[in-house]
This record gives sequence, C-alpha cells and structure tokens, in this order.
Amino acid sequence: MTPPSSPSPSYRSVFAPGLFAGKVVVVTGGGSGIGRCTAHELAALGAQVVLVGRNRDKLAAVQAEIAQDCADSGGRAEVQACDIRQEGPVKATVAAVMAAHGRIDALVNNAGGQYIAPLESISAKGWDAVIHTNLTGGFLFARECYLQAMKAAGGAIVNIVADMWGSMPTMGHSGAARAGMVSFTETAAAEWAVSGVRVNAVAPGYIASSGMDHYPPEAGDMLRAMRRTVPAGRFGTEAETSAAICFLLGPAAAFISGTVLRVDGARPQVRMGWPMQVPDAAAQQRPAVAPFDGFHRAVTPRVFDTP
Repeated sequence: MTPPSSPSPSYRSVFAPGLFAGKVVVVTGGGSGIGRCTAHELAALGAQVVLVGRNRDKLAAVQAEIAQDCADSGGRAEVQACDIRQEGPVKATVAAVMAAHGRIDALVNNAGGQYIAPLESISAKGWDAVIHTNLTGGFLFARECYLQAMKAAGGAIVNIVADMWGSMPTMGHSGAARAGMVSFTETAAAEWAVSGVRVNAVAPGYIASSGMDHYPPEAGDMLRAMRRTVPAGRFGTEAETSAAICFLLGPAAAFISGTVLRVDGARPQVRMGWPMQVPDAAAQQRPAVAPFDGFHRAVTPRVFDTP
C-alpha cells in the first residue's frame, strides 16, 4: 500500500496553529524526503525554518514551496548550504544562523544516507563516508547548536536514526552509525539537561519517501515487498514521521529526553516462528490505524510505479 496524495492545498498538521511561532528551527537534509516534509510542517506551524544541505538548488526549491504555502501561518524558510561532515563549515553555518536570528530553538538532525552492500564488500572509504554522514555530521551540528545557542538559552534536538534493532543486513555501515547516534542521543540528553536542552531521536521504519528512489533499480522488488514484513501491513508516510518529530520538539514533550520514538508499524517485533498476520486493505483503513497523510505535497516514490 502506498500513501494517497492529499487533496488539501496546505499542510494538515494535527498540532495547534502557531505552535512554533517565533521559533527558529534548523532542519538538516531539508531538501527532500522526511526533512522536506518536516520543514513544511514546522513552517505551517509558524516556525522560521533554516534548511541545511549540500544541494542549494534542492533547498531553494523547498524554500519556494514554503513561501507559497505558508504565507498565512507566518512560517518562513531560508537556505544554508553546508556539508555537515566538515567541522569548519558546520561551525560557520550555525554562526550565520545566530548572526541572522540571535537564537536557535530547535534542531532536526535529519541529513543522512547509505547504500546497499554486504559487510565484506564495504571499503574503508565507503564505511567512513556513511559514518561521517549519519553519525559524525549529526554530532557536529548538535554540538555547535548547543555551544553557540542552546547552552545559554535551552532548546530541543531530535536526531533521526533508523530501524536498526536486530541489525541491518546489507547496510551494516548505516546500522552502526544509527546505533551510535542513539547512544549519542542518550548521552547528550544527560549532559545537556543542565542547560535546559532536551535531546531525543525518531527512528523511522519503512517510510514511503523519495529516499527509496535513490537505490538502484535492481532493489525495486525488495523495496516493494518490504511492507509484507510490517505487522501494520503498509509503509509509513513522511507526515507520520514529521508528526513524531514535531511532538518531541513541542511543549507537550517537556519531560521527555534521551528517548527514541519509533515510527515503524511494529516492524522490529517480527520474530521467526511467529505466523505474522498482515491486516487486509479494509482493516488498514480503520480510523485507528489508517495512514496519516497530512503533507499536501507528498509524492509517491517512483519505485512503487511498478506493481
């Protein structure tokens, strides 16, 4: 099952209008996928969103979307091109945001990437590239937001990890990095609480996002079949992930820190020897479990065009 396109002309967030009014929120990897969706929801709720990534054109496209869609909410977006793996540019980017706004209230550490390969074929260079993107870059951005802004004024950080419980065969480099980011999340929550900073993580499972189209065509059959391993019987939506992020950034999560919120339809609970039963299409549409598709600009990944 793939998420339907939303007929709404604007983001349909479940959260109160103006929830993030006056807040400055940095979203890394904001040019596509979950980062793009989250940036839209935050802006729709009134935030000044800073889109960070390596591809300025992709970021500018999202900035233009937000300018068009969020005029009534007060939300806005700006672009900061940066390679999060490089310490100097990260420091400079955070300093530029502080110079422009004088504050950073929240960080969504979303930028990441990996490729399919068994451990035996991963080179040291390939391993380092994934570790630097999915672990080191997140650490650098969180540290600089803490040092330059949140240590003095408090704030909230959400790190995006992955469903790596029980291992990640053919993506061992990413699994190691994501597990490291969970540990970093827990440590930062303990160390930075004294400054009024909360640090949590969101772990998306199988989400129907544009990231799926970055894998080679030969992975298509595997990607399309993954929903059959999810007890919920479907892929998640970008909006379901964004909602979890916004909750953890918001005031209702004021006593939540150092935790991981999984958005995965109970995927890690699948066990050998248990006859998993996937709900049929009718059951998947019941109000309690039907997909939430609040993102009006969501696009079904091309990989699902093939039955």
